[in-house]
Amino acid sequence: MNSLLITATDTEAGKTVLTTALAAYWQKYRASHSFGILKPIQSGEGDRETYQKLFSLQQSPSEITPLYFQAPLAPPIAAAKENRNVDLGLVWQTLTKLQQNKDFVFVEALGGLGSPVTFELTVADLAAEWRLPTILVVPVKLGAISQAVANVALAKLSKVNLLGIVLNCSQPYSEAEIEDLAPADLIQSLTNIRVFGCLPYFENPSDLEKLSASVSNLDLEHLWQRM
Repeated sequence: MNSLLITATDTEAGKTVLTTALAAYWQKYRASHSFGILKPIQSGEGDRETYQKLFSLQQSPSEITPLYFQAPLAPPIAAAKENRNVDLGLVWQTLTKLQQNKDFVFVEALGGLGSPVTFELTVADLAAEWRLPTILVVPVKLGAISQAVANVALAKLSKVNLLGIVLNCSQPYSEAEIEDLAPADLIQSLTNIRVFGCLPYFENPSDLEKLSASVSNLDLEHLWQRM
């Protein structure tokens, strides 16, 4: 396994935070092993620019994001507005090239697990077809439990290789609030999927030291052993 897909229950759930944190951890503790970051499809500015700013990836913009659309909309809609198609062949070629040239590739999905990639396929479909081991980010908020259950059900239905869940705080919640809103034991019990832990709220999501340290606090040891 030399690739990992980071997906989520929805947009703005914390995929970029977790992807950045994992890359920062890899850069600090596995410096002898190269890594790449792939954002297969991006609609509007955001993640690609963030990764270019934070890491010396030695990747061209098109090697980070092979498909880019101007409108911040679902890819099939954004592509239609530009009279273009969602060329998944190009994305696949970029991914396989990175897998061949890098020791590891972090792949940040667009939107959530159920987000449309084309008019026929969702992120879950792509994760399954491309056999990408996957982590699901669940934001800590009211409704987190039901979102986790629904997305894990979709992952299982689509035969996604879902390795586990990471909770993410988009606000500075206390431990008691986290336990009330997104209790890990209950989510694990209902989904039968491991919860690796919870990312704290970051006032500065570009602080690579703190991001890297947060990954050290996640229960990912068996995951690293497989990489």
